[in-house]
Amino acid sequence: MNFINTLRDIFKIEELKEKILLTIGLIAVYRFMAAVPLPGIDPTQLTSLQNNAEGGLLGLLNAFTGGAFARASVMALGIMPYISASIVVQLMGIAVPYLQKLQKDGESGRKKITQITRWLTILITLVQGPTYITFIKTQMGLPETAFLVGGATFWISSMILLTAGTIFAMWLGERITDKGVGNGISLLITVGIIANFPAAFIQEVVSKTTAGNGGIMMILIELIVWFVVILLSVLLVTAVRKVAVQYARRAVVTNIKDVDGARQYIPLKLNAAGVMPIIFAQAIMFLPVALGQKFPALNSLTDINGWQYNVIFAILIIIFSYFYTAITIPTNKMAEDLKRSNGFVPGYKPGEETANYLDSVLSKITFPGSLFLAGLSILPAIIVKFGVTQNWAMFYGGTSLIIMVGVAIDTIQQINSYLLNSRYDGLMKTGNSNRKSLK
Repeated sequence: MNFINTLRDIFKIEELKEKILLTIGLIAVYRFMAAVPLPGIDPTQLTSLQNNAEGGLLGLLNAFTGGAFARASVMALGIMPYISASIVVQLMGIAVPYLQKLQKDGESGRKKITQITRWLTILITLVQGPTYITFIKTQMGLPETAFLVGGATFWISSMILLTAGTIFAMWLGERITDKGVGNGISLLITVGIIANFPAAFIQEVVSKTTAGNGGIMMILIELIVWFVVILLSVLLVTAVRKVAVQYARRAVVTNIKDVDGARQYIPLKLNAAGVMPIIFAQAIMFLPVALGQKFPALNSLTDINGWQYNVIFAILIIIFSYFYTAITIPTNKMAEDLKRSNGFVPGYKPGEETANYLDSVLSKITFPGSLFLAGLSILPAIIVKFGVTQNWAMFYGGTSLIIMVGVAIDTIQQINSYLLNSRYDGLMKTGNSNRKSLK
């Protein structure tokens, strides 16, 4: 009943309704483009490419692009070049003074960093595009008849379209973020993952209902385990450490307290980095596929169920958790905001000592949070050992489930904030009208 009432409230707010409809429309455009094959390729002869992209790291890449990789689509590279560019820019922000200056310049600096990321995305696409074309022509076992056009014509047209597809996906993601609901880039990745869910579940049901594989009872057990993993993922995303705060005088500080001023603590998330450590780590783990031809030693890292892959993947997630938390949670600014509003953490002097304390607390809770995140991320490799099909195992924790849970919670929270603001707006308008009537 509450769910139905919430839906009614959503569609009563014109601005929120338009944002949601715009988001759905842009996602639909993205999914349509993901089904458009590159000119010069016969889509009826891509069976070997689709079979090879069902498992391993290629299967994960195909899931991230919503199946566009296996369809040789104009969106085959998806949004991953943009993610890679974002990683490079943020890493360079630690060492390059110019980027450090831009990070401190507020909105104008953010716009310049975004522009740099866009240009770097194009450069990365121009590298990944030829790699993808070479890969499907030489490694995927496609027959020569699958390529209707050859030579320079095919290469040039494919390069242009793959680059345009990534730029278009980047543009769609930015429009969703600016004009729609939720983080556009994360939503596009999530939609691509969800697109593979029905086929993966049906494949698992068929596998288990065959003779000797457990039948319906095993499916029910798997679903129960799956829901438990979802609950653990939700707990990871929503868990916070509350740091008590006192004020010399009562004041409402919007970035520390709720709108009604009732909360007297700073909430530090157990997983402050969200899904970004997984996305960053996953983007790096795609490199062995691209470099496997030149460096055969990297081929062992293409097995997403192998111990080498999962150990490195878990370590990268832990590292990126600390890195992303450090650059997104400004403890110094939080301490300064507290000091300006006559707030303080009991037992610590305002200013630098408070900042050091907050940084210490954040570092301590980030460690178990990053371990939990890494553990959930490598869970599919463990689940596979119990006879679960690869495509269905991807939804047991791992990159797929955590991204879906994180993005779903972020989007719901954003919608709830719109609903909350609309209620306060309604109260303000009611108050104004009452005052006018009194006059």
